[in-house]
Amino acid sequence: MSFLARPHRDDVLLAVIGLSGGVLLWLIGIHIQNGRLFDTPWASLLPLAVMSALELLRRSAPLTALAVGTLALVADQFTVGSLATLLMFTDLVYAAVLYGSPSASRRIPVITLLATVATTVGFIAWAPSADAVLIGIVVGMVSFGPALTGASVRNHRDAAEAARLRADQTALLAEMDRVQAVTAERSRMARELHDMVANHLSAIAIHSTAALSIDDPGTSRDALGVIRQNSVDGLAEMRRLIGLLRESGADGPPSAAPTLASLDALVEQARANSASSGLTVTLDDRREGSGPLPAPVELAAYRIVQESLTNALKHAAPGPVTVRLDRSRTLLRVEVSSVFGDRPGPRAPGSGAGLVGMRERVALLGGTIGAGPEPRGDGVRIWLVRAQLPVEERTYGA
Repeated sequence: MSFLARPHRDDVLLAVIGLSGGVLLWLIGIHIQNGRLFDTPWASLLPLAVMSALELLRRSAPLTALAVGTLALVADQFTVGSLATLLMFTDLVYAAVLYGSPSASRRIPVITLLATVATTVGFIAWAPSADAVLIGIVVGMVSFGPALTGASVRNHRDAAEAARLRADQTALLAEMDRVQAVTAERSRMARELHDMVANHLSAIAIHSTAALSIDDPGTSRDALGVIRQNSVDGLAEMRRLIGLLRESGADGPPSAAPTLASLDALVEQARANSASSGLTVTLDDRREGSGPLPAPVELAAYRIVQESLTNALKHAAPGPVTVRLDRSRTLLRVEVSSVFGDRPGPRAPGSGAGLVGMRERVALLGGTIGAGPEPRGDGVRIWLVRAQLPVEERTYGA
């Protein structure tokens, strides 16, 4: 860190208290040693002042403060000494471990331990006595004790920071999961809304345009009948969707999703809606003796047929519209074909959302789908939607 960084207020307080305490001890005449090279009492004020100044650097430059503080402590040993100087040095050792680099925080406790042992052994070898052991204990209290305390506090602080980071990451992942769940649910709702309503609104748009453009009472009456029927059916579908959205708080059972058993009614409705456009809709169901299908597969297949019939009503040229269903042991095949080309009369605009919704449904089930023009073999091109859906029981996406 920079030496020019503004000292922390706690560091300033420690420096002021240490310097004031040392000066007070000097005025009273309390020293910790005698018979030194510089026996004049005022000489001990120089290491005291240096140590007090170093307290201002205990956070911004802890290793430098410890190195210079060690030299100041050695210099203090040549004077009568000050207890305040000694106490501030212990704080510098503590701060160097707590605020220093990770490598320094690991090395300082080891170095101070070795210094304590070496000092104790050296004094015992030089003058075997209880005083030698006492000197070793004092050295350990001044150096190794603060270093060990600093290491313990740093470990607890690092552990708390790691726990906070883990909590933040957990909260971030939870938020990401929530956003993904909301997005998936909104996509599901959009697909359901489009598939349920688009067919009815397309029929209403086409027949209302025909009623406005053809000045014939019979045609208008037939168109109004189709419009009314699709309005009623569309309203029923909207109510079903609203029931699905409210089912988490409703007391009654949720509305049942459409299944392939309802295809006959869907095809009959499409046949009535498209009769005026020259389309003939037929169902070719080849699923003989097949067992039940998973509910997501039934719903996806029904919606694919529904959207394909809606697209045929909007865009297909006059001719046959055929819905084919076939099933093997592992796959359900859905095909919807219609004549590809221009046609006379009113047409409803398309947005492309239906094809996107079909692809999303099939992707969630792990199946495949394709849509595009193909030759029929007699010179006529058809628009073919072909989907293959796995029918084995599994956990499907939302």
